[in-house]
Amino acid sequence: MPITLTPGRYRGLKSTSLAEGDVFGIIAFDQRGSYRKMMPADAGYETLTQVKREIIGALSIDASAILTDPTYGLKAAMEMSPKAGLLLALEKSGYSGDSSYRKTELIPSWTPEKIRKSGASAVKFMVYYHPGSGALADETEGLIRRVVADCHRWDLPVFLEPMSYSLDADVPKDSVEFAAERSSVVIETARRLSRVGADALKLEFPLDIKYDQDRGTWQRACAEVSDASAVPWVLLSAGVDFEQFEPQVQIACDCGASGFLAGRAIWKEAAAMSPVERAEFLEGAARVRLRQLLDIAAGSARPWSDFYSAPPSSEDWYEAYE
Repeated sequence: MPITLTPGRYRGLKSTSLAEGDVFGIIAFDQRGSYRKMMPADAGYETLTQVKREIIGALSIDASAILTDPTYGLKAAMEMSPKAGLLLALEKSGYSGDSSYRKTELIPSWTPEKIRKSGASAVKFMVYYHPGSGALADETEGLIRRVVADCHRWDLPVFLEPMSYSLDADVPKDSVEFAAERSSVVIETARRLSRVGADALKLEFPLDIKYDQDRGTWQRACAEVSDASAVPWVLLSAGVDFEQFEPQVQIACDCGASGFLAGRAIWKEAAAMSPVERAEFLEGAARVRLRQLLDIAAGSARPWSDFYSAPPSSEDWYEAYE
């Protein structure tokens, strides 16, 4: 039976959904550290802000929502299409600790209260997580619970993004060794973290397609993610090329995902272009890519309303609303 949401969380999910149904077609451009690496070394704050504004402005016309960050994304958020919902990232870019012991940190002086006051529809919270990391996994789950509780106090829905990593510093994430455990890590992560209070999960594809091209295996893995998750989930693009991402979205949505929340697969070439080239690319190839993915989500994704229902209406509902 669907869980009844509070008014703000229900409206937050509605305002980030496609008009065709309760599914998500969200553009992500909340990169900060990796974004600087994509740009020329001498690019200053104004340039980084302007490029983000141009990309988000063009794609917000069609997307159900935009995810951006407080560092470079305010101007873009203020000027993007009013038809799109807005998600803002809460976490600090990167992590503390070493590559095999990754701790998530929050941005100082940036809070769910400020995100609500900024006009956002929802919060995105990314954590580095491996279900086999013992005490660190427990610590991360505790942090998630605290963050979710704070967001819910401001009646903001939370899209939780757990990013997997290798517990062995000698085994890179893109290695065949990690690929062998990737599906079990993603599925177990979905099982555990869908039960810590977040309203939706933003998940990696459960297989590394460099090492597994079997679409039947893809389907089984995505179906297992859907079976494991107690909340709606959306697929992230993880920087892969569009030609790789599109079939992933199709299979994920066919197997129970509620859409996508993706960035570089759609717009990454635009970042390093001249303004004229960027405008042509965004109006052409990038919007074509986005519309193809939106068609998949609208036609195949599982509605998040399978999980949630609107709050009941009564004459005095607001008296008990806090």
